[in-house]
Amino acid sequence: MKLSKLIIAGLLMSALTACSSEEPAVTEAVNYTKTYEPLTFSNLDIPVNIEVIDGITYANGVLIVNKEIPLPEDYNPEMQPEVIEAYTQMFEDGAAEGLNFELVSGFRSYDYQEELYNNYVSRDGKEAADRYSAEPGHSEHQTGLAIDVGSYDSAVLLQTSFEYTPEFQWMKDVAHEYGFIIRYMKGKEDITGYMYEPWHLRYVGDKATEIYESGLTLEEYFGLN
Repeated sequence: MKLSKLIIAGLLMSALTACSSEEPAVTEAVNYTKTYEPLTFSNLDIPVNIEVIDGITYANGVLIVNKEIPLPEDYNPEMQPEVIEAYTQMFEDGAAEGLNFELVSGFRSYDYQEELYNNYVSRDGKEAADRYSAEPGHSEHQTGLAIDVGSYDSAVLLQTSFEYTPEFQWMKDVAHEYGFIIRYMKGKEDITGYMYEPWHLRYVGDKATEIYESGLTLEEYFGLN
């Protein structure tokens, strides 16, 4: 029995000595690589607060109107002062760069949009008209927050050739600094419901830069698609 106690005591002393050694055992490192999926804006779970106030829909405070979300027929805000100030400043800054911007279209009432849309349907048929014109109550121009712009060569016809003008090449990179985004983007027709319109700017204020950098439409950015 005494011998057993001595053996156990010896083992304990050996263990304590090993734990307090000044030269710890060297463990060989093992290389391990984990691959992560790239994170994009569309993967992010951004909380969106949708409100409908007096028939007008807002997503995180941004007024939304599209083919599915209408405006009241009597909504008639005229062109918003902050929008006028923003595009005026952008045009002036563009002029300082030798660029010539033209304001082609601003606010449109429900009745005026109805007249335009019906004329387009009569001329081109409903299916074609729906690609480039909004039904009354579904136009961003009725919000007073949207403008159509052009240059000297494209202001009247509003053609996609505006994309190749010096004005657009400058504007596409700086419009967000003035609170604007290009609303109907190239390759997004299946989401917005409208053809690519490089001339159509939508004012979203201080959210413009974040939306611009995301590369998303309003529908995608706010999860409305």
